[in-house]
Amino acid sequence: MLSISAVDQRVTPLTHRRTGGVSPGILLMTGAMLVVPFMDAAAKLLSSRYPVLQLVWARFFFHFLLVLPVVLYRHGTTALSAPRPVLQLGRGLFLLLATGCFFAAIAFIPLADAIAIIFFDAVIVVALAPWVLRERVPPNRWAAAAIGFVAVLLIMRPGLAGFHWASLLALAAALFWALYFLSTRMLTGETPPLVMLGWQSVAGFVLMTLLLPWFWVTPSFEDLLLMLVIGAAGAAGHLLLIRAFDYAEASLLAPLRYMEIIMQVLLGYWLFGDLPDLLAWVGIGLIVGVGVYLSRIQAKSRVRVGKVR
Repeated sequence: MLSISAVDQRVTPLTHRRTGGVSPGILLMTGAMLVVPFMDAAAKLLSSRYPVLQLVWARFFFHFLLVLPVVLYRHGTTALSAPRPVLQLGRGLFLLLATGCFFAAIAFIPLADAIAIIFFDAVIVVALAPWVLRERVPPNRWAAAAIGFVAVLLIMRPGLAGFHWASLLALAAALFWALYFLSTRMLTGETPPLVMLGWQSVAGFVLMTLLLPWFWVTPSFEDLLLMLVIGAAGAAGHLLLIRAFDYAEASLLAPLRYMEIIMQVLLGYWLFGDLPDLLAWVGIGLIVGVGVYLSRIQAKSRVRVGKVR
């Protein structure tokens, strides 16, 4: 999954955006949402043959190798001394935990169900914002959060025949994604987006490489290529996202992130024969609606703040 919070619109102000309209931004965002699901699909394909931790290692190892030259080219060695390094590494650790939980979940449950649950992160952010960011959450956001919670229950169905324990891993991934989002918000305006993209892979790259001897299974050449796809798709998706923000605002791009669910459904059906049932579709629809609503009211609140200032 790709978090749109990785690049906040306050990092790249509108006055610094490229000319030529918002169409390139929409195309780049669409490309990001179409690329990232291939990372998850490759992980699910390999999950029956390799330990989940090895797949997580591939995600961060190849991401780090692909992104580091780009970061150094754009920002030089100053990228190595980013502000608040402890928070930078903590943000990467949250991403590592989210990825591990998500990859473990999709080994057992359909891609579409897992990605819909992880999009519950927007609701978790609403719940945590008053304590972590000291933000006041208005009643309409709490109401949207409550609807989002009902949507997750429709997908997970705890206590019913359709419940699978692995859906709890997807829910844990949503929690860690929310913490990743909040830590990103705390770093917004202090670190260039591309530098943040490089730093977010450091914790996963270092920790998983140190642990690699304990879970390594030598892959075939074809499987090694799929592991490369895991890292490359994640890195490419984030890079496309960053470029998208050169052309358009977060409020315009945020609803497009739900195209990822559509791509996950298509890949899940094509590769694994999985399709969400009726209740899951209802839950997915509610989560998409809640996410779009939350992104819209967030955009309106920023406009009001801008007018006051």
